[in-house]
Amino acid sequence: MPDPPLPPSPGEPSSLTELKHLSSTLQATAEALCLSSRASEATAAHGAASAKVRAALAEAEAALRLLAADAAVAPVVPRAEVRVWMDGAFDMMHFGHANAFRQGKALGTHLIVGVNSDASITEAKGAPIMNDAERTRMVRSCKFVNEVVENVPYVMDADYVRHVLQAHRVDLIVHGDDPCIVDGRDVYEAAKAAGRYRTIPRTEGVSTTDLVGRMLLLARKPSLEEPATPTRCSELGESEHRGKLLRRSRAFLSTSRMNSCFARGTRAPAPGAAVVYVAGAFDLFHAGHVAFLEAARGLGDYLVVGVHGDAVVAKKRGDAFPVMNMQERALSVLGCRFVDDCLFDAPLHVSETMVQSFKITVVAVAARGPDAARPDGDRDDPFAVPKKLGLFTTVDSGSDLSSTKIADRIRDRHEALLARYHKKAAKEEAYYDQRHAA
Repeated sequence: MPDPPLPPSPGEPSSLTELKHLSSTLQATAEALCLSSRASEATAAHGAASAKVRAALAEAEAALRLLAADAAVAPVVPRAEVRVWMDGAFDMMHFGHANAFRQGKALGTHLIVGVNSDASITEAKGAPIMNDAERTRMVRSCKFVNEVVENVPYVMDADYVRHVLQAHRVDLIVHGDDPCIVDGRDVYEAAKAAGRYRTIPRTEGVSTTDLVGRMLLLARKPSLEEPATPTRCSELGESEHRGKLLRRSRAFLSTSRMNSCFARGTRAPAPGAAVVYVAGAFDLFHAGHVAFLEAARGLGDYLVVGVHGDAVVAKKRGDAFPVMNMQERALSVLGCRFVDDCLFDAPLHVSETMVQSFKITVVAVAARGPDAARPDGDRDDPFAVPKKLGLFTTVDSGSDLSSTKIADRIRDRHEALLARYHKKAAKEEAYYDQRHAA
């Protein structure tokens, strides 16, 4: 069944009738203005209210009355908000999820995101890596999301679809263009039957499956502080689909268009604004990062986030890191609603030039984790300058979640996740083969 037409954009006439009405209304306005102008010219020319002038004024007044009456009967009004629904697990949420939200939001005016419950995800495909609270916090933090609904079932039956459409006043249900099948059943079968379903292009080069695959390369190590070895990297097997996936993901870099889409609407700090600067790897962007950024944003009016380059992260944390490249990590940061601007490939040391250029008034550092402040007197302290200038402070977000702890979760569930990886990776490869078929 073909998709029903999308509603018009806000402010756009919704039918030919409205177009005709708008045209006639504009014509009447022009005629009225023309008559008023003629009357004024006559008055100026003759200096008296002659019969001709009075007739012109009366004609103009009558036209204006008709115009007002016509507008009252059939006004042209912008269409109401279009409410878009998206749902999913959003496990290990990444910039691909954020880009999906951006695209979904563009189909309407208000984006509602339903987050699947741990129980429904576990029943459908196995336990998620991140729990309910962590996944929900990540979705809430995305700047493209207007509203979040928790405990949504992984498979929405017809009754739940009706509930979504009615209770949340949803106009469109949106998902990526990759198939979503559980036990041979289309997860969005009921939404399609309701005639409200739309698809958006999937963001290439990243997925939760891909990120888990990258982490599985490290999963057998006794300690994540050890560098990865070729032996460990071979544990995933050398299947053709794995090789293709890894080549695709590692070759993928975000374009300037993608960067601009995520940064759209970024404003400059207002004069006299308190500008806060933080920096870090932000690898496997997670709820702990969000908690830190939210706390840092509360220290001022404008938050600039520096994302360290891959070489800087590897030097600090070992050759196994970062799991995500700098572009991927920066896009994840840009998608966060607490972030006002992002500095790509940020230097490790905060210089006086940086402070002056960005008009930084506060430099904040996490009180815990790999990017925590170093002891005073450290000869290679990256924050020596802001400390000297009295701009330095620490922030305790209240969260102890870290990329290393996420890696530990994957290591502890290695066998189950490995089996799931092979199954899901094969499906993703089939999707890409079909998508890019000549």
